[in-house]
Amino acid sequence: MSDAILSGVSGLLAHQTMLDVAGDNLANVNTYGYKASRVTFSELLAQTMREATQPTANVGGTNPQQVGGGVKVASIDRNMSQGNMIATGQPLDMAIEGNGYFGLNDGQRNVYTRVGAFAVDADFYLVDPGTGYRVQRIGSEGVTEGFQNPSSNDIRIPYDIALPAKATSTVTFTGNLSADSSASPTACLLTSGIQYTDGKAIAASDAKLVDLDQAKSVAAGDTIAITGTARDGTAVSTVFTIAAASTLGDLATAITAAFSGSQASIANGEIRLTDTTSGYSQADMALAYSGSGTFELPKYFKVLQAGGEETRNTNVEIYDSQGTGHVLSIAFVRSDQPNTWDAVLMSTSGDVQFTGRRVKGITFGADGSYAGISGGSKAMFTLKYGSGATQDLSLNLGTSGAFDGLSQFGGSSTLSASGQDGYQAGYLSSVSVGQDGVLSGMFTNGVRETIAALQLATFQNAAGLQSAAGGFFTPSANSGDPVPTKAQSGGAGAVTGGSLEKSNVDMAREFVSLIEAQNGYQANARTIRTANDMLSQLVTLMR
Repeated sequence: MSDAILSGVSGLLAHQTMLDVAGDNLANVNTYGYKASRVTFSELLAQTMREATQPTANVGGTNPQQVGGGVKVASIDRNMSQGNMIATGQPLDMAIEGNGYFGLNDGQRNVYTRVGAFAVDADFYLVDPGTGYRVQRIGSEGVTEGFQNPSSNDIRIPYDIALPAKATSTVTFTGNLSADSSASPTACLLTSGIQYTDGKAIAASDAKLVDLDQAKSVAAGDTIAITGTARDGTAVSTVFTIAAASTLGDLATAITAAFSGSQASIANGEIRLTDTTSGYSQADMALAYSGSGTFELPKYFKVLQAGGEETRNTNVEIYDSQGTGHVLSIAFVRSDQPNTWDAVLMSTSGDVQFTGRRVKGITFGADGSYAGISGGSKAMFTLKYGSGATQDLSLNLGTSGAFDGLSQFGGSSTLSASGQDGYQAGYLSSVSVGQDGVLSGMFTNGVRETIAALQLATFQNAAGLQSAAGGFFTPSANSGDPVPTKAQSGGAGAVTGGSLEKSNVDMAREFVSLIEAQNGYQANARTIRTANDMLSQLVTLMR
Protein backbone atom coordinates (compact mmCIF):
# COMPACT_ATOMS: atom_id res chain seq x y z
CA MET A 1 0.00 0.00 0.00
CA SER A 2 2.90 2.34 0.53
CA ASP A 3 3.72 1.89 -3.15
CA ALA A 4 0.18 2.91 -4.02
CA ILE A 5 0.53 6.04 -1.92
CA LEU A 6 3.84 6.88 -3.58
CA SER A 7 2.34 6.29 -7.04
CA GLY A 8 -0.57 8.55 -6.17
CA VAL A 9 1.79 11.26 -4.97
CA SER A 10 3.79 11.04 -8.19
CA GLY A 11 0.52 11.29 -10.12
CA LEU A 12 -0.47 14.40 -8.17
CA LEU A 13 2.88 16.03 -8.93
CA ALA A 14 2.78 15.09 -12.61
CA HIS A 15 -0.74 16.37 -13.15
CA GLN A 16 0.06 19.49 -11.20
CA THR A 17 2.85 20.12 -13.71
CA MET A 18 0.38 19.45 -16.53
CA LEU A 19 -1.94 22.04 -15.01
CA ASP A 20 0.93 24.51 -14.66
CA VAL A 21 1.86 24.14 -18.33
CA ALA A 22 -1.74 24.47 -19.54
CA GLY A 23 -2.22 27.50 -17.30
CA ASP A 24 0.96 29.10 -18.67
CA ASN A 25 -0.22 28.49 -22.24
CA LEU A 26 -3.58 30.06 -21.56
CA ALA A 27 -1.97 33.00 -19.75
CA ASN A 28 0.07 33.71 -22.90
CA VAL A 29 -2.71 33.21 -25.41
CA ASN A 30 -2.33 36.85 -26.51
CA THR A 31 1.45 37.09 -26.16
CA TYR A 32 3.04 37.87 -29.55
CA GLY A 33 5.37 35.15 -30.73
CA TYR A 34 4.62 32.84 -27.78
CA LYS A 35 5.14 29.13 -28.41
CA ALA A 36 2.86 26.73 -26.55
CA SER A 37 4.30 23.88 -24.44
CA ARG A 38 2.99 20.39 -23.78
CA VAL A 39 3.71 17.75 -21.12
CA THR A 40 4.39 14.08 -21.80
CA PHE A 41 4.41 11.44 -19.03
CA SER A 42 6.25 8.16 -18.59
CA GLU A 43 5.90 5.40 -15.99
CA LEU A 44 8.21 4.76 -13.06
CA LEU A 45 9.31 1.16 -12.52
CA ALA A 46 9.52 0.29 -8.82
CA GLN A 47 10.25 -3.46 -8.60
CA THR A 48 10.19 -6.75 -10.45
CA MET A 49 8.50 -9.42 -8.32
CA ARG A 50 9.25 -12.30 -10.65
CA GLU A 51 11.31 -12.64 -13.76
CA ALA A 52 9.88 -14.18 -16.89
CA THR A 53 10.53 -17.88 -17.58
CA GLN A 54 10.84 -19.61 -20.88
CA PRO A 55 8.72 -22.58 -21.96
CA THR A 56 9.99 -26.15 -21.32
CA ALA A 57 9.04 -29.46 -22.83
CA ASN A 58 6.27 -29.95 -20.24
CA VAL A 59 5.10 -26.47 -19.21
CA GLY A 60 4.74 -23.10 -20.83
CA GLY A 61 6.63 -19.91 -20.09
CA THR A 62 5.54 -17.26 -17.61
CA ASN A 63 5.54 -13.49 -17.96
CA PRO A 64 7.43 -11.20 -15.61
CA GLN A 65 5.55 -9.81 -12.62
CA GLN A 66 6.31 -6.08 -12.15
CA VAL A 67 4.76 -3.34 -10.07
CA GLY A 68 5.13 0.28 -11.25
CA GLY A 69 6.12 3.08 -8.94
CA GLY A 70 3.94 5.81 -10.45
CA VAL A 71 4.48 8.44 -13.13
CA LYS A 72 7.02 11.06 -13.98
CA VAL A 73 7.18 14.04 -16.38
CA ALA A 74 9.10 12.72 -19.37
CA SER A 75 9.35 16.03 -21.23
CA ILE A 76 7.95 19.51 -21.55
CA ASP A 77 8.17 20.30 -25.27
CA ARG A 78 7.57 23.56 -27.10
CA ASN A 79 5.46 23.69 -30.23
CA MET A 80 7.60 25.82 -32.50
CA SER A 81 5.08 25.99 -35.34
CA GLN A 82 4.18 29.39 -36.75
CA GLY A 83 1.36 31.45 -35.31
CA ASN A 84 -1.06 33.53 -37.35
CA MET A 85 -0.02 36.94 -38.67
CA ILE A 86 -1.82 40.09 -37.56
CA ALA A 87 -1.44 43.45 -39.31
CA THR A 88 -0.52 46.29 -36.96
CA GLY A 89 0.12 49.15 -39.37
CA GLN A 90 3.38 49.95 -37.56
CA PRO A 91 6.26 50.00 -40.12
CA LEU A 92 8.84 48.74 -37.61
CA ASP A 93 6.70 45.74 -36.58
CA MET A 94 7.98 42.65 -38.35
CA ALA A 95 6.98 39.00 -38.53
CA ILE A 96 8.74 36.01 -40.05
CA GLU A 97 6.68 33.81 -42.34
CA GLY A 98 8.53 30.52 -42.22
CA ASN A 99 11.64 29.43 -40.36
CA GLY A 100 14.06 31.67 -38.56
CA TYR A 101 14.46 34.03 -35.60
CA PHE A 102 15.41 37.68 -35.32
CA GLY A 103 18.87 38.13 -33.84
CA LEU A 104 19.34 40.72 -31.06
CA ASN A 105 22.19 41.53 -28.73
CA ASP A 106 21.71 42.18 -25.00
CA GLY A 107 25.15 43.75 -24.61
CA GLN A 108 26.89 40.45 -23.83
CA ARG A 109 25.42 37.80 -26.08
CA ASN A 110 23.03 37.28 -28.96
CA VAL A 111 19.48 36.22 -28.20
CA TYR A 112 16.75 35.18 -30.62
CA THR A 113 13.06 35.87 -30.92
CA ARG A 114 10.05 35.61 -33.19
CA VAL A 115 8.65 38.86 -31.81
CA GLY A 116 9.51 41.71 -34.18
CA ALA A 117 7.94 44.64 -32.28
CA PHE A 118 10.88 47.01 -32.79
CA ALA A 119 11.44 50.73 -32.25
CA VAL A 120 14.20 53.33 -32.57
CA ASP A 121 15.89 54.55 -29.38
CA ALA A 122 17.43 57.93 -28.56
CA ASP A 123 20.74 56.91 -30.16
CA PHE A 124 18.96 55.88 -33.38
CA TYR A 125 19.46 52.14 -32.85
CA LEU A 126 16.77 49.65 -33.82
CA VAL A 127 15.87 47.91 -30.56
CA ASP A 128 13.32 45.82 -28.72
CA PRO A 129 11.64 48.65 -26.74
CA GLY A 130 10.85 46.42 -23.75
CA THR A 131 14.45 45.41 -23.09
CA GLY A 132 16.63 47.74 -25.14
CA TYR A 133 18.27 44.78 -26.89
CA ARG A 134 19.70 45.91 -30.24
CA VAL A 135 18.58 44.28 -33.47
CA GLN A 136 21.46 42.76 -35.44
CA ARG A 137 22.29 43.11 -39.14
CA ILE A 138 24.06 40.95 -41.69
CA GLY A 139 25.90 41.82 -44.89
CA SER A 140 27.30 45.12 -46.05
CA GLU A 141 24.06 46.97 -46.85
CA GLY A 142 24.18 50.57 -45.63
CA VAL A 143 27.91 50.55 -44.84
CA THR A 144 29.17 52.35 -47.94
CA GLU A 145 26.54 55.06 -47.51
CA GLY A 146 27.71 55.67 -43.91
CA PHE A 147 24.42 54.50 -42.38
CA GLN A 148 25.99 51.52 -40.57
CA ASN A 149 29.19 51.13 -38.57
CA PRO A 150 31.34 48.48 -40.31
CA SER A 151 32.75 47.36 -36.94
CA SER A 152 29.33 46.68 -35.38
CA ASN A 153 26.32 44.55 -36.27
CA ASP A 154 23.89 46.82 -34.39
CA ILE A 155 21.39 48.37 -36.81
CA ARG A 156 21.21 52.16 -36.84
CA ILE A 157 18.26 54.00 -38.38
CA PRO A 158 19.98 57.16 -39.70
CA TYR A 159 17.47 59.86 -38.82
CA ASP A 160 20.48 61.97 -37.80
CA ILE A 161 22.45 61.61 -41.04
CA ALA A 162 21.94 63.73 -44.14
CA LEU A 163 21.96 62.00 -47.50
CA PRO A 164 24.44 64.11 -49.51
CA ALA A 165 23.34 65.67 -52.76
CA LYS A 166 24.24 63.84 -55.95
CA ALA A 167 25.01 65.66 -59.17
CA THR A 168 23.05 64.51 -62.19
CA SER A 169 25.21 62.49 -64.56
CA THR A 170 22.55 61.01 -66.85
CA VAL A 171 19.21 62.18 -68.19
CA THR A 172 16.97 59.53 -69.72
CA PHE A 173 14.63 60.24 -72.61
CA THR A 174 11.80 58.07 -73.85
CA GLY A 175 9.01 58.45 -76.36
CA ASN A 176 8.48 58.91 -80.07
CA LEU A 177 9.93 61.43 -82.53
CA SER A 178 7.61 61.85 -85.47
CA ALA A 179 8.77 60.36 -88.75
CA ASP A 180 6.13 62.09 -90.85
CA SER A 181 4.93 65.18 -89.02
CA SER A 182 3.24 67.61 -91.39
CA ALA A 183 3.88 70.58 -89.12
CA SER A 184 5.50 73.58 -90.81
CA PRO A 185 9.28 73.71 -90.40
CA THR A 186 10.52 76.35 -87.96
CA ALA A 187 13.29 78.91 -88.17
CA CYS A 188 16.00 79.24 -85.54
CA LEU A 189 15.76 82.21 -83.18
CA LEU A 190 18.39 83.19 -80.59
CA THR A 191 18.34 86.05 -78.09
CA SER A 192 20.83 87.61 -75.70
CA GLY A 193 18.28 87.95 -72.89
CA ILE A 194 19.86 91.29 -71.94
CA GLN A 195 17.94 94.53 -72.57
CA TYR A 196 20.63 96.99 -73.54
CA THR A 197 18.29 100.01 -73.70
CA ASP A 198 17.04 99.47 -70.14
CA GLY A 199 13.44 99.49 -71.32
CA LYS A 200 13.75 102.85 -73.04
CA ALA A 201 12.26 103.35 -76.47
CA ILE A 202 15.59 103.96 -78.20
CA ALA A 203 16.09 102.91 -81.80
CA ALA A 204 19.04 100.59 -82.37
CA SER A 205 20.51 103.15 -84.76
CA ASP A 206 20.53 105.76 -82.00
CA ALA A 207 21.83 103.55 -79.15
CA LYS A 208 25.57 104.29 -79.10
CA LEU A 209 27.61 101.56 -77.41
CA VAL A 210 29.81 104.05 -75.57
CA ASP A 211 26.72 105.71 -74.02
CA LEU A 212 24.74 102.65 -72.91
CA ASP A 213 24.07 102.49 -69.17
CA GLN A 214 25.39 98.92 -69.10
CA ALA A 215 28.66 99.90 -70.78
CA LYS A 216 29.65 103.29 -69.35
CA SER A 217 33.35 102.59 -69.64
CA VAL A 218 33.36 101.19 -73.18
CA ALA A 219 35.72 103.17 -75.31
CA ALA A 220 36.44 103.52 -78.98
CA GLY A 221 38.91 100.87 -80.10
CA ASP A 222 37.48 98.14 -77.85
CA THR A 223 36.42 94.99 -79.69
CA ILE A 224 33.67 92.38 -79.64
CA ALA A 225 34.56 88.93 -80.95
CA ILE A 226 31.72 87.32 -82.89
CA THR A 227 31.95 83.50 -83.04
CA GLY A 228 29.63 80.58 -83.52
CA THR A 229 28.11 78.40 -86.20
CA ALA A 230 26.15 79.51 -89.23
CA ARG A 231 22.82 77.99 -90.24
CA ASP A 232 24.54 75.49 -92.55
CA GLY A 233 27.06 74.43 -89.90
CA THR A 234 30.07 76.46 -91.07
CA ALA A 235 32.19 78.09 -88.38
CA VAL A 236 31.93 81.85 -87.79
CA SER A 237 34.70 84.02 -86.39
CA THR A 238 35.07 87.78 -86.83
CA VAL A 239 35.79 90.90 -84.76
CA PHE A 240 33.70 94.06 -84.48
CA THR A 241 35.73 97.13 -83.51
CA ILE A 242 33.85 99.76 -81.53
CA ALA A 243 34.08 103.32 -82.80
CA ALA A 244 32.94 106.44 -81.00
CA ALA A 245 29.78 106.51 -83.09
CA SER A 246 29.12 102.72 -83.14
CA THR A 247 25.55 101.78 -82.23
CA LEU A 248 23.66 98.62 -81.39
CA GLY A 249 22.44 98.70 -84.97
CA ASP A 250 26.01 98.66 -86.22
CA LEU A 251 26.75 95.60 -84.05
CA ALA A 252 23.66 93.88 -85.47
CA THR A 253 24.82 94.67 -89.00
CA ALA A 254 28.22 93.12 -88.29
CA ILE A 255 26.58 89.99 -86.87
CA THR A 256 24.33 89.69 -89.94
CA ALA A 257 27.35 89.91 -92.21
CA ALA A 258 29.07 87.10 -90.29
CA PHE A 259 26.16 84.65 -90.23
CA SER A 260 25.06 83.49 -93.66
CA GLY A 261 21.33 82.72 -93.76
CA SER A 262 20.49 84.59 -90.57
CA GLN A 263 19.52 88.17 -89.74
CA ALA A 264 20.58 89.99 -86.56
CA SER A 265 18.32 92.61 -85.03
CA ILE A 266 17.62 94.56 -81.87
CA ALA A 267 14.18 93.62 -80.47
CA ASN A 268 12.96 95.08 -77.16
CA GLY A 269 16.55 96.16 -76.54
CA GLU A 270 17.87 92.58 -76.93
CA ILE A 271 20.29 91.28 -79.56
CA ARG A 272 18.56 88.58 -81.61
CA LEU A 273 19.62 86.30 -84.46
CA THR A 274 16.87 84.85 -86.64
CA ASP A 275 17.14 82.54 -89.64
CA THR A 276 15.88 84.07 -92.85
CA THR A 277 14.32 80.75 -93.89
CA SER A 278 12.69 77.94 -91.93
CA GLY A 279 13.92 74.35 -91.63
CA TYR A 280 16.92 72.59 -90.14
CA SER A 281 19.45 75.04 -88.72
CA GLN A 282 22.67 74.76 -86.73
CA ALA A 283 22.90 78.47 -85.98
CA ASP A 284 24.60 79.39 -82.70
CA MET A 285 26.36 82.55 -81.59
CA ALA A 286 28.69 83.83 -78.89
CA LEU A 287 29.97 87.35 -78.23
CA ALA A 288 33.07 88.24 -76.20
CA TYR A 289 34.09 91.79 -75.23
CA SER A 290 37.74 92.82 -75.07
CA GLY A 291 38.76 96.16 -73.63
CA SER A 292 39.08 98.15 -70.44
CA GLY A 293 35.33 98.58 -70.00
CA THR A 294 32.55 96.49 -68.52
CA PHE A 295 30.30 95.80 -71.50
CA GLU A 296 27.88 93.08 -70.39
CA LEU A 297 27.42 90.21 -72.81
CA PRO A 298 25.42 87.01 -72.31
CA LYS A 299 27.17 83.85 -71.16
CA TYR A 300 25.32 82.19 -74.03
CA PHE A 301 22.50 83.07 -76.39
CA LYS A 302 19.21 81.44 -75.52
CA VAL A 303 17.48 79.49 -78.24
CA LEU A 304 13.89 80.72 -78.30
CA GLN A 305 13.09 78.43 -81.22
CA ALA A 306 15.27 75.64 -82.60
CA GLY A 307 15.17 75.33 -86.39
CA GLY A 308 14.17 71.95 -87.80
CA GLU A 309 11.89 70.04 -90.14
CA GLU A 310 10.13 68.96 -86.91
CA THR A 311 10.86 70.01 -83.32
CA ARG A 312 9.99 68.57 -79.94
CA ASN A 313 10.74 70.66 -76.84
CA THR A 314 11.04 69.25 -73.33
CA ASN A 315 12.26 70.45 -69.92
CA VAL A 316 14.08 68.56 -67.19
CA GLU A 317 15.41 69.60 -63.77
CA ILE A 318 18.93 68.42 -63.02
CA TYR A 319 21.11 68.93 -59.92
CA ASP A 320 24.66 70.12 -59.43
CA SER A 321 27.10 68.74 -56.84
CA GLN A 322 25.58 70.92 -54.11
CA GLY A 323 22.06 69.76 -54.85
CA THR A 324 20.96 73.00 -56.49
CA GLY A 325 18.38 72.42 -59.16
CA HIS A 326 18.70 73.77 -62.70
CA VAL A 327 15.99 73.54 -65.34
CA LEU A 328 17.28 72.59 -68.78
CA SER A 329 15.22 73.31 -71.88
CA ILE A 330 16.13 70.87 -74.65
CA ALA A 331 14.81 70.67 -78.20
CA PHE A 332 15.00 67.62 -80.47
CA VAL A 333 15.03 68.74 -84.12
CA ARG A 334 14.75 66.64 -87.26
CA SER A 335 17.65 67.40 -89.58
CA ASP A 336 17.81 67.47 -93.35
CA GLN A 337 19.26 63.95 -93.36
CA PRO A 338 16.88 60.95 -93.42
CA ASN A 339 16.03 59.44 -90.02
CA THR A 340 18.40 61.82 -88.24
CA TRP A 341 17.80 64.24 -85.35
CA ASP A 342 19.82 66.62 -83.19
CA ALA A 343 19.39 67.49 -79.50
CA VAL A 344 19.88 71.19 -78.75
CA LEU A 345 20.35 72.66 -75.28
CA MET A 346 18.19 75.79 -75.56
CA SER A 347 18.72 77.34 -72.13
CA THR A 348 19.37 76.62 -68.46
CA SER A 349 18.39 78.33 -65.23
CA GLY A 350 20.98 79.65 -62.79
CA ASP A 351 24.56 80.75 -63.29
CA VAL A 352 25.41 78.09 -65.87
CA GLN A 353 27.34 78.01 -69.12
CA PHE A 354 28.00 75.08 -71.42
CA THR A 355 30.52 73.84 -73.94
CA GLY A 356 28.81 72.22 -76.88
CA ARG A 357 25.06 72.64 -76.85
CA ARG A 358 24.21 70.30 -79.72
CA VAL A 359 24.29 66.50 -79.96
CA LYS A 360 24.29 65.76 -83.67
CA GLY A 361 23.39 62.63 -85.58
CA ILE A 362 20.77 60.86 -83.46
CA THR A 363 19.78 58.16 -85.92
CA PHE A 364 16.94 55.66 -86.29
CA GLY A 365 16.60 52.42 -88.21
CA ALA A 366 14.13 51.64 -90.95
CA ASP A 367 11.94 49.88 -88.37
CA GLY A 368 11.80 52.99 -86.17
CA SER A 369 14.23 51.72 -83.54
CA TYR A 370 16.96 53.89 -82.06
CA ALA A 371 20.19 53.32 -83.99
CA GLY A 372 22.76 55.29 -81.99
CA ILE A 373 24.82 58.42 -82.70
CA SER A 374 26.37 58.69 -86.13
CA GLY A 375 30.14 58.80 -86.11
CA GLY A 376 30.27 57.14 -82.68
CA SER A 377 30.27 60.45 -80.79
CA LYS A 378 28.87 60.71 -77.29
CA ALA A 379 25.44 62.07 -76.43
CA MET A 380 26.61 64.56 -73.84
CA PHE A 381 26.40 68.19 -72.73
CA THR A 382 29.07 69.72 -70.49
CA LEU A 383 27.88 72.40 -68.06
CA LYS A 384 30.14 74.96 -66.40
CA TYR A 385 29.06 76.77 -63.24
CA GLY A 386 30.03 80.20 -61.92
CA SER A 387 32.19 78.49 -59.28
CA GLY A 388 34.30 76.98 -62.05
CA ALA A 389 33.03 73.43 -61.51
CA THR A 390 32.07 71.41 -64.57
CA GLN A 391 29.47 68.69 -64.97
CA ASP A 392 29.20 66.15 -67.76
CA LEU A 393 25.60 65.33 -68.58
CA SER A 394 25.04 62.16 -70.61
CA LEU A 395 21.83 61.64 -72.56
CA ASN A 396 20.45 58.11 -72.30
CA LEU A 397 18.48 57.70 -75.50
CA GLY A 398 18.03 53.92 -75.36
CA THR A 399 19.72 50.78 -76.63
CA SER A 400 20.78 50.71 -80.25
CA GLY A 401 18.45 48.46 -82.22
CA ALA A 402 15.85 48.35 -79.45
CA PHE A 403 12.71 50.24 -78.47
CA ASP A 404 13.53 50.86 -74.79
CA GLY A 405 14.23 54.57 -75.26
CA LEU A 406 13.55 56.75 -78.28
CA SER A 407 11.69 55.60 -81.37
CA GLN A 408 10.75 57.15 -84.70
CA PHE A 409 7.30 56.22 -85.97
CA GLY A 410 4.62 58.08 -87.85
CA GLY A 411 2.26 60.23 -85.86
CA SER A 412 2.92 62.89 -83.26
CA SER A 413 6.11 63.39 -81.26
CA THR A 414 5.74 62.27 -77.63
CA LEU A 415 9.36 62.43 -76.43
CA SER A 416 9.93 63.55 -72.84
CA ALA A 417 12.62 63.42 -70.18
CA SER A 418 11.58 60.36 -68.16
CA GLY A 419 14.22 60.53 -65.44
CA GLN A 420 17.57 61.75 -64.15
CA ASP A 421 19.87 60.32 -61.50
CA GLY A 422 20.66 63.40 -59.40
CA TYR A 423 19.02 64.68 -56.24
CA GLN A 424 19.17 67.27 -53.49
CA ALA A 425 20.43 66.58 -49.98
CA GLY A 426 17.76 65.02 -47.77
CA TYR A 427 16.96 63.44 -44.42
CA LEU A 428 15.34 60.12 -43.60
CA SER A 429 11.58 60.43 -43.31
CA SER A 430 10.31 56.83 -43.16
CA VAL A 431 11.51 53.23 -43.00
CA SER A 432 10.04 50.04 -44.43
CA VAL A 433 11.15 46.41 -44.65
CA GLY A 434 10.91 44.07 -47.62
CA GLN A 435 10.29 40.33 -47.66
CA ASP A 436 14.03 39.85 -48.06
CA GLY A 437 14.57 41.53 -44.69
CA VAL A 438 16.20 44.60 -46.22
CA LEU A 439 15.37 47.87 -44.48
CA SER A 440 14.81 50.73 -46.92
CA GLY A 441 14.60 54.41 -46.10
CA MET A 442 12.66 57.10 -47.92
CA PHE A 443 14.40 60.47 -47.71
CA THR A 444 12.88 63.93 -47.92
CA ASN A 445 14.42 64.42 -51.38
CA GLY A 446 12.42 61.48 -52.74
CA VAL A 447 15.37 59.09 -52.83
CA ARG A 448 15.00 55.55 -51.49
CA GLU A 449 18.16 54.02 -50.06
CA THR A 450 19.00 50.64 -48.51
CA ILE A 451 19.74 51.05 -44.79
CA ALA A 452 20.58 47.53 -43.58
CA ALA A 453 19.65 43.86 -43.87
CA LEU A 454 18.13 42.09 -40.86
CA GLN A 455 20.05 39.16 -39.44
CA LEU A 456 17.93 36.02 -39.10
CA ALA A 457 19.12 32.77 -37.58
CA THR A 458 18.05 29.20 -38.15
CA PHE A 459 18.63 26.20 -35.89
CA GLN A 460 18.91 22.49 -36.62
CA ASN A 461 16.50 21.76 -33.75
CA ALA A 462 14.48 24.86 -32.93
CA ALA A 463 12.46 22.93 -30.32
CA GLY A 464 15.70 22.55 -28.36
CA LEU A 465 16.08 26.30 -27.80
CA GLN A 466 16.12 27.45 -24.19
CA SER A 467 13.70 30.17 -23.13
CA ALA A 468 15.29 33.31 -21.72
CA ALA A 469 11.94 34.96 -20.86
CA GLY A 470 10.51 37.98 -22.60
CA GLY A 471 9.96 35.98 -25.78
CA PHE A 472 13.70 35.42 -26.21
CA PHE A 473 15.59 32.18 -26.71
CA THR A 474 19.20 31.14 -26.39
CA PRO A 475 20.92 28.14 -27.98
CA SER A 476 21.16 24.95 -25.93
CA ALA A 477 23.25 21.83 -26.24
CA ASN A 478 20.45 20.21 -28.25
CA SER A 479 19.36 23.09 -30.47
CA GLY A 480 22.52 23.34 -32.49
CA ASP A 481 24.44 26.52 -33.11
CA PRO A 482 22.67 29.50 -34.76
CA VAL A 483 23.23 29.85 -38.50
CA PRO A 484 23.09 33.57 -39.37
CA THR A 485 21.47 34.30 -42.72
CA LYS A 486 19.26 36.71 -44.59
CA ALA A 487 15.53 36.38 -45.05
CA GLN A 488 14.51 34.08 -47.92
CA SER A 489 17.96 32.53 -47.85
CA GLY A 490 19.56 29.56 -46.13
CA GLY A 491 16.22 28.06 -45.10
CA ALA A 492 14.94 31.26 -43.47
CA GLY A 493 11.47 32.54 -44.26
CA ALA A 494 10.25 35.91 -45.53
CA VAL A 495 9.81 39.03 -43.42
CA THR A 496 6.43 40.76 -43.40
CA GLY A 497 6.50 44.41 -42.41
CA GLY A 498 3.73 46.07 -40.40
CA SER A 499 2.75 42.72 -38.85
CA LEU A 500 3.38 40.59 -35.77
CA GLU A 501 3.10 36.86 -35.16
CA LYS A 502 0.41 35.81 -32.71
CA SER A 503 0.70 33.07 -30.09
CA ASN A 504 0.21 29.54 -31.44
CA VAL A 505 -1.76 28.45 -28.35
CA ASP A 506 -4.79 26.31 -29.23
CA MET A 507 -7.34 27.37 -26.59
CA ALA A 508 -9.66 24.43 -27.24
CA ARG A 509 -6.80 22.00 -26.74
CA GLU A 510 -5.73 23.76 -23.57
CA PHE A 511 -9.24 23.57 -22.10
CA VAL A 512 -9.18 19.82 -22.75
CA SER A 513 -5.79 19.67 -21.02
CA LEU A 514 -7.28 21.43 -17.99
CA ILE A 515 -10.02 18.78 -17.77
CA GLU A 516 -7.51 15.98 -18.23
CA ALA A 517 -5.23 17.43 -15.56
CA GLN A 518 -8.14 17.81 -13.17
CA ASN A 519 -9.38 14.27 -13.78
CA GLY A 520 -5.90 12.82 -13.39
CA TYR A 521 -5.33 14.78 -10.21
CA GLN A 522 -8.65 13.62 -8.75
CA ALA A 523 -7.96 10.00 -9.69
CA ASN A 524 -4.56 10.02 -8.01
CA ALA A 525 -6.01 11.71 -4.95
CA ARG A 526 -8.58 8.87 -4.80
CA THR A 527 -5.71 6.34 -4.92
CA ILE A 528 -4.08 7.97 -1.92
CA ARG A 529 -7.35 8.17 -0.02
CA THR A 530 -8.18 4.50 -0.72
CA ALA A 531 -4.71 3.39 0.34
CA ASN A 532 -5.07 5.45 3.50
CA ASP A 533 -8.43 3.82 4.28
CA MET A 534 -6.88 0.37 3.88
CA LEU A 535 -4.04 1.29 6.20
CA SER A 536 -6.58 2.47 8.74
CA GLN A 537 -8.38 -0.87 8.53
CA LEU A 538 -5.06 -2.65 9.02
CA VAL A 539 -4.35 -0.66 12.12
CA THR A 540 -7.84 -1.49 13.47
CA LEU A 541 -7.20 -5.23 13.01
CA MET A 542 -4.08 -5.01 15.14
CA ARG A 543 -5.92 -3.52 18.19
